[in-house]
Formats: sequence, C-alpha cells, structure tokens
Amino acid sequence: MKKQLVLFIAAIFTFTMVSSAYAAKKPECPQPRKTKSAPASIAKKDNTAKANKANGKKIFHKTAKPMACKMCHGDKGEGNGKLGAAFKSPKAPRNFTCASTMKKVSPGQMYWIIKNGSKGTGMAKMKLKDKEIWDVIKYIREDLM
Repeated sequence: MKKQLVLFIAAIFTFTMVSSAYAAKKPECPQPRKTKSAPASIAKKDNTAKANKANGKKIFHKTAKPMACKMCHGDKGEGNGKLGAAFKSPKAPRNFTCASTMKKVSPGQMYWIIKNGSKGTGMAKMKLKDKEIWDVIKYIREDLM
C-alpha cells in the first residue's frame, strides 16, 4: 500500500511537471524586436477600410498558407500557439494583445511582414493574395489587439 501511494504521488508530480513545461505561455510584453522596417511607402499604407474581417478571421484560424496563423500566434493572438511555443524571445511569435508593442506597428508594417516574412524570427513569408493579407490585418487589429 505504501509503495502504491509513493508511485501515485510520483506519477502525479511527473504529470504536473511535464504538462506545465508544455503549457502555452503568453510571450513577454512588450516584446523586444528588431524586425526590419518596411519601406516608408508601404509602412504608411492602410487598406483595412476595404478589407473583409470575417474572411481575415477564417484565414487566420484555418486557411492561411503555409499554415494557419493561429498555429504560432494562438487562437486569441497572444503569441502562444502550439508551434509558436518552440520559439523563444526575440524569435517568439508576435503577441497581438500587447498594446505597448502593437501601437508601434502600423498596418503597412504588418502587411510587409506577412508578405515577406521576418528574418531572424519564426515568421515565414505567407502565401496569401494582397487582399487576403489586408483581411487578416483587419481581423487582427479589430478583434485581437
């Protein structure tokens, strides 16, 4: 009986430690980043007024290529998606809920990063049409930030 109790406690302890090690944690806020700036003409762009937020949500959560945005950025845009957990700062996925960081990122800068990726981070170049990129940006800026 004593041996079973010790084994049970050891199993619970091990399970707790392993699950907490794999728990998706929100990246720090503010997020230090030295992402290359978009060219000035693009950084000033904002085509979100004509964008479709519902389509942006669908792309973010399901259909983006090479993979859905939520896989790294998480369901709520906190930068804690299943694949994003593999990256540590400063390569961690952007936490869109971090107001102090995101207020410095223009819609045009977001467009540039989604279209071209971000060297030195885990952000890959996405295979989306320009309109789809603006749809995603509108969704992020209106629902996740």
